[in-house]
Amino acid sequence: MSSAQFEISEALGQLHEIANAGYALGFHIEYTTPKFVFQTYPKAWLDYYSSNGLIMNDPMVAWGFENTGNQKWSDLEDPAGVLEKATEYGMKFGVVIAVASGDSRSIGGFAHPDREFTPEEVAQIEAITTRIHENTAETARLEDETVEQLKKMSVMVTHPGS
Repeated sequence: MSSAQFEISEALGQLHEIANAGYALGFHIEYTTPKFVFQTYPKAWLDYYSSNGLIMNDPMVAWGFENTGNQKWSDLEDPAGVLEKATEYGMKFGVVIAVASGDSRSIGGFAHPDREFTPEEVAQIEAITTRIHENTAETARLEDETVEQLKKMSVMVTHPGS
């Protein structure tokens, strides 16, 4: 494992400790497709979200494409009830983080089961997300092996045991 892979793996572990109800991160989104996706939300939620096409109505996605920085889920407009439905899967509180550099954008949603994130936790999540965004920005400069390992890590994080 290269140092970039180790750094990202360690950072993802830190995010999971803070966002203990799960997270979803899309890095370097081009049009609507991210280069790397890491998800630790409950599988039942991922299945429901996917099978119901909720990405089209997800207020985190909309906010993340229009803004940078962070926003609590409770402060987002959610006319389709996506975040309300997430509470049924143990994701009652959360924050969205959006990072942009040049023409590259990364968006992440982070959940907690029983309380809002503290300002310190939000700052830490944003710093880690920014660090991963920056470390993966130039995939052309990363070794092919590193890019492949990042894709494998994405599958392992999203589908543990795969």
